[in-house]
Amino acid sequence: MNQIYLFIELTRLKKPIGFMLLFWPCAWGLTIAYDFTGEKISYLFFLLLFFLGAVLMRSAGCIINDIADKNFDKNVKRTKNRPIASGKISVYQGFVYSGILCLIALLVLIQFNKFTILLALGSMPLAFTYPLMKRFTYWPQLFLGITFNYGLILGWTSIKDQIDIIPLIFYFGAIFWTLGFDTIYGYQDIKDDEIIGLKSTSIKFKDNPIKFITLCYSVFLTTLLLVGISLKLNSFFYLVFVLIILQMVFFQLKKIKIDNSLECLKIFKSNNFLGLLVFISLIGGKI
Repeated sequence: MNQIYLFIELTRLKKPIGFMLLFWPCAWGLTIAYDFTGEKISYLFFLLLFFLGAVLMRSAGCIINDIADKNFDKNVKRTKNRPIASGKISVYQGFVYSGILCLIALLVLIQFNKFTILLALGSMPLAFTYPLMKRFTYWPQLFLGITFNYGLILGWTSIKDQIDIIPLIFYFGAIFWTLGFDTIYGYQDIKDDEIIGLKSTSIKFKDNPIKFITLCYSVFLTTLLLVGISLKLNSFFYLVFVLIILQMVFFQLKKIKIDNSLECLKIFKSNNFLGLLVFISLIGGKI
């Protein structure tokens, strides 16, 4: 029973925000590609597959991240009690767990077309090298955005079996969404990170965070609007965009206090709801 609890801690299954932020871009890509005038069962089936894939790959990624960062995590108040950093789970066990999760994820992946499978396999190096980026660059959040939003492309190709300009534009914008919210998240650990020598956009832009995060969110919102126009979405999309999504982003920017860890975490978590709102706006805009 104790091993089950440690596994849940290791994979952050009690903190769904991580896999939901990985899932939403997949759902967006699938939604903008799908033809809702036909049957809906395939859409729901693919949505379930992407959800399972997000949970499995995020869980495996957490393990690899903890293995790579175990020596750093020991020196950070928020992470020092993680199972690998604290020695409750060995590095060997971590690799075994991660391998099993990746194997199950592969079984999910092979339900898609060959093009999507090849694209997904090509993203694996991104997923497992991200934890190293904070050692070498102040832009690990950008690398995370490239990795985390890759599912948007996969969602599109799972239906269209090809890449087009619309998902690429959306993917570009979603990268900036992640860049913004993960910069906010990084302010929880900024003092410890500076002491132990890790890098992040949170540190790079600590003197003017609002301007940088505003820029990131502006790029995301602009690309979302361009996607809506390109796909000729109906008025429902624009109503949700103007009346709810824009207001939520403004609220986030207004509430940011980089010296308040709890507030930063709360704002970061609110992006799960923002992802849901974008999803709803896209579905409503197409139906």
